[in-house]
Amino acid sequence: MNTEALNRLLYDSKLTAYKIMRRTTYVLTLVAVGLLIYAHGVVEKQATLQMLYYAIDGILAIFVIIYFLRILYTFERKKFLRRTWFEGILMGIVFVNQVFTYMLGIPLIYNIFDGIGIPLSVELYRVMVSMYMLVFLIVELLETRVHLKTLQLKPSITFLFSFVFLILLGTGLFMLPKMTNSPDGIRFLDALFMATSASCVTGLAVVDPGTYFTFAGQVVLLVLIQMGGLGILTFATFFASLMRQGIGVKQHVAMHELMESESLFSTKGLLRQLIFLTLTIEGIGALVIFMMWGQDVPFTNLGTKIFFSVFHAVSAFCNAGFSLYPEGLYTQPVRFSYLMHLTIAVLIIFGGLGFPAIIDVFSPSAMRARMKAPWKNWKMLTRVIMYTSAALLALGTVGFFLLEYFNTLAHMTFAEALITSFFQSVTTRTAGFNTVDISALTVPTLMMFIFLMFIGASPGSTGGGIKTTTFTVILFAVATTIRNKRNMEIGHRTIPHSVAYKAFSVFTFAAIFNITFIFILSISDGQFDIMKLAFEQVSAFATVGLSTGITAGLSDVGKCVIILSMYLGRVGTLTLALALSSRASSTAYKYPATHLAVG
Repeated sequence: MNTEALNRLLYDSKLTAYKIMRRTTYVLTLVAVGLLIYAHGVVEKQATLQMLYYAIDGILAIFVIIYFLRILYTFERKKFLRRTWFEGILMGIVFVNQVFTYMLGIPLIYNIFDGIGIPLSVELYRVMVSMYMLVFLIVELLETRVHLKTLQLKPSITFLFSFVFLILLGTGLFMLPKMTNSPDGIRFLDALFMATSASCVTGLAVVDPGTYFTFAGQVVLLVLIQMGGLGILTFATFFASLMRQGIGVKQHVAMHELMESESLFSTKGLLRQLIFLTLTIEGIGALVIFMMWGQDVPFTNLGTKIFFSVFHAVSAFCNAGFSLYPEGLYTQPVRFSYLMHLTIAVLIIFGGLGFPAIIDVFSPSAMRARMKAPWKNWKMLTRVIMYTSAALLALGTVGFFLLEYFNTLAHMTFAEALITSFFQSVTTRTAGFNTVDISALTVPTLMMFIFLMFIGASPGSTGGGIKTTTFTVILFAVATTIRNKRNMEIGHRTIPHSVAYKAFSVFTFAAIFNITFIFILSISDGQFDIMKLAFEQVSAFATVGLSTGITAGLSDVGKCVIILSMYLGRVGTLTLALALSSRASSTAYKYPATHLAVG
């Protein structure tokens, strides 16, 4: 039978078949995810676990059958395969593993990963396939017109709620019995704190992730960091473009507003580059970290070493600052691994520069264009980010070196002290790793850290703070006012007054939030020094994660304040203000001018 005859034969049943396949996919995806959560979070008995795994494998087999039926019912099969190549590869892996495991009696994936010492390989494989199908389900639901009509939300509000959803999901997962090593489990407030800290890529912790959480709990922590670092909307839109022929105008506009790219056309290309660039940088970082572990650092097997490398690479690039060591990178086995410290510092810098700047400087297409035209300059945004970041890094390095030379750096050689100073300067830019004892720092150093943390990373990055560009615009606005100039100019370009208003708005919101929260902390946790409370608060708001060691000792009210601060710091004060405000009905008028005495 030729292709045309087959298409004619299937034509009448096509709509019914698609309806059945879609509904089956919806139900089975939810069942598979529920079974996985139940298996990895609750069930202890091995026999029950085996039955659950058989059921999940059965659901995965049905997913493969549905994919083959979709190919059969698609009349342009080559286009369909090109469009769903990622899903096709995933279903191919599932099919091969099912055939080998249940027909030939050879557990293929288990044998491959067990051979290199990676534990829970089959469980991770099931989780990955089920999570993909869940995202597939969400994208399908969001693409239906009914849901688009009922969810007429501004991108900023969608952005805010996406983080609330991620935090609540993480909290629920952390509270499952098998996620922690504690026999009593984790308190709701502590689970909420850790989920918020991971989702908002902060790094503050009320428990030690390396010992308190089981491997499953650490994987959840890692996923929250990755999802929080790039944002759920980024992933959802990326998967929409991966699973289907592309993304619609609505998604283009949302991503354009959130990523602040120059045009809607550039948003589409930026999104795909963003995901692949992230995975590439994290992959290279994990590989380098894997090779940099010293002989003194103990690992139970190769799989643990790989997981530690990936965890610290993702945590560094996402500027999260979470470490699986009790005292971070100050822990004895890794305290003197200076090459690894430099690797993590480079990852932090990349994560803090922001994706528009990374793509403008380091993407292959940008490099090729610059080789052909060496005189071509970076974009204005990139130049401001690069020069401001370099200046702040230099200021932090020199400042830390001079202020701590006779304190925390006293026992080090000149080179070691320089690397340590550079690392601390980098990590204050919203990363949160530490290679010195933060509680032993002098007050001037803590004040310098607060200043650097408050500024934070760059726009479009995984970091927090008011952002480097905001700081630069404020400085230039002040200089313009002092020099009594009409227009603000940067690099032979005029910056609109609206940008200066926006910068001062961000600064004002951030200052008010921090002062208010420090005031509340001074009441709820008055047993701690005000400098330590201020440091903790700014660290939370700027999503840095550095602490003088008081996090776990905070009262419940203090923890709630820090949780709120981390959330506000991640979603951005301006995003929050835009989401909560209603735009003026008309701005086409002007009142008579008046003058006020200022200063």
